[in-house]
Amino acid sequence: MAFQLIALYNHPESAEAFDKHYDETHAPLAAQFPGLRSYTATRPAATSGERPAYHLAAVLTFDDEESFNAAVGSDVGKAALADLANFAGAGVTILTGPADIVR
Repeated sequence: MAFQLIALYNHPESAEAFDKHYDETHAPLAAQFPGLRSYTATRPAATSGERPAYHLAAVLTFDDEESFNAAVGSDVGKAALADLANFAGAGVTILTGPADIVR
């Protein structure tokens, strides 16, 4: 069963600085996770004029929990987690778990 890491980033003080670091440094680093099957990043759009709950949501999918654990424990995984302090000062919620394909 696939296993996912979902990162929900709070709205930063400077969206421009956050986006620059995320796009130029963090995303390329995270894309190097060994065993990574897919990686998507979404910047939610405002609906009905309301600000979205999060600035960015990233979903990283691995084949299984063992692949995920190996990736997070790798040098790349450790570097990616350490990099959060460089741009995610407003906070990030990390969710992990098995992923069922509904459709």
